[in-house]
Amino acid sequence: MSRETATRSRAALRIVVLGYLVRGPVGGMAWVTLHFLHGLRRLGHDVWFIEDSTDSPWCCYDPQRSVTDADPTYGLSYAATVFAREGLGDNWAYWDAHTARWLGAGAARALEACAHADLVLNLSGINPLRAWTAAIPHRAFIDTDPVFTQIRHLTDAAARELARGHTVFFTYGEHFGRPGCLIPDDGFPWRPTRQPIVLEHWPVRPVPAGAPFATIMLWNSYDVRRHGGREFGMKSESFGPYVELPARSPLPLELALGGPDAPRAMLATAGWRIVSPLDVSWWPWDYRDYIAASAGEFGVAKHGYVTSRSGAFSDRTAAFLASGRPVVVQETGFSDHLPAGEGLLPFSTPDEAVAALEAAQRNPLRHQRAARAIAEQHFDSDVVLGRLVDEAMSV
Repeated sequence: MSRETATRSRAALRIVVLGYLVRGPVGGMAWVTLHFLHGLRRLGHDVWFIEDSTDSPWCCYDPQRSVTDADPTYGLSYAATVFAREGLGDNWAYWDAHTARWLGAGAARALEACAHADLVLNLSGINPLRAWTAAIPHRAFIDTDPVFTQIRHLTDAAARELARGHTVFFTYGEHFGRPGCLIPDDGFPWRPTRQPIVLEHWPVRPVPAGAPFATIMLWNSYDVRRHGGREFGMKSESFGPYVELPARSPLPLELALGGPDAPRAMLATAGWRIVSPLDVSWWPWDYRDYIAASAGEFGVAKHGYVTSRSGAFSDRTAAFLASGRPVVVQETGFSDHLPAGEGLLPFSTPDEAVAALEAAQRNPLRHQRAARAIAEQHFDSDVVLGRLVDEAMSV
């Protein structure tokens, strides 16, 4: 089935996407939501974006003020700019629980939109289900942080109760329930899915001369989680064996590195190029340009993804592939589901990482073409979202 045929083959639905854009106004997180909105519209659906402040007073990140508080002013302006430039119209609204007001371009129509919706997709399960979304007949939880989500459901009663309000459950942990996978069973019937990529938004551009293998990463997202006698950590826990990699790499290596506790000086001394993630990914288009300015991605995964053999695959890495940039990334079990060897080069040790970088250097054009082909065959939003919507509506 062609992409054009796929967009016309399903009955149009009204779908509400609950996401994280006003509260998380940075380029990479914006693309997570944008791919769902653009992709669902490509399939012919009537799509709304709705975000909830939650009841926490520390809900909105403002990169201009470098604070997290309850003030959505910057995030609302950011969202308005993104929706306008992306041609997504006024079908978006923000519920500010702290002032009990609807805000955003579609504020006056948000309740009506929910009242006539068929399906809600709760990205990362990061929005509460209020009365207006809990009444939507089909409610899908999209787990983008496998193993950590399931541990939270086993240890946090409020998180578990939120999850119970959904009718169908999808996870980026494609290994869930398979032999060797240590994602704990939280009692929810998880189905595999992956990040959709709207390919037309990621054109393949020429690789600049001297471009590094690069990534955008947060050193620590939150504290280590413990379950069943095991620890599940962040990227900081994964990075140790690779600190000295620049001395062995045939290609320059760069980190757009976030986190107040990141050891930037130590990594720079070891030969890593260090840049500010906000400098290169403030807007979604900056993020896309940064990926296009690279020769490919080198990246470690969250320790929890690796040690649980979750099968998790990063939305950022999928964007590198779509841009025709080969990726040298830490194995989480994803190679059981995706073709590895050309364009996608997994590693589990420093020696394997060096060998993968050398392979990418020897045949750059072959690996660039293979990277784009993997994105087209395995991350195309028409296919990923078409299957997800069909399964969600069947439950």
